Amino acid sequence: MGDETPAQKAARLGCATLVDAMNRVHGHRAHIPAMSSPDPLRCLFGPAATISYLPYREDLVAEGHDFRYYFYEALGNPPVAGQVLVLSSGGHADVSHGGGTKLARADSTGLAGVLADGRLRDFGQLRGYSFATWCRGEAVRWGGDTVMPYACAVAVEISGVCVSPGDYIYMDSAGGVVIPSTSLRRVLSIAEDISAEEAEAAKGMR
Repeated sequence: MGDETPAQKAARLGCATLVDAMNRVHGHRAHIPAMSSPDPLRCLFGPAATISYLPYREDLVAEGHDFRYYFYEALGNPPVAGQVLVLSSGGHADVSHGGGTKLARADSTGLAGVLADGRLRDFGQLRGYSFATWCRGEAVRWGGDTVMPYACAVAVEISGVCVSPGDYIYMDSAGGVVIPSTSLRRVLSIAEDISAEEAEAAKGMR
């Protein structure tokens, strides 16, 4: 286990243990309730690159500032590998924030995953991409007349949790956790201790 990457270690420990470890290190809310995924067996882990969505306003749509613009502003051009693209809901978690076509540009860029606090379209297409995807559920209707990307590389809110650019995101089928980058090593270490404590307690019960 000594040569594990942080992503491998997080996946082995699992969401609940990481949340417990975060609770020992920080007093703020850090857990994200369970979400949907085109492939629920794929875990998501990496530093956050954020795009903030707002309710659509025709007079505030800047020319040329479409999803593509914010995508590369948030992730870099070319995108830095290993990041998690985080999309806030803009107050409309029930509408589409993107889909297979918009996110096709992320395939083969080394993106670790996408976490959307709204719905996404085209689960069948997203399932075939190289990154993990977690969101509020699948949508069938385009949502561009309801929400719009408006800012990037800013702190955003995801399911009641503050996500700042660079925070580490972990998601699996149980839910998710947001870990400040400066606390990652400590949280993983404490999570190892918790896992060992629970294994010993279970052994005693048996």
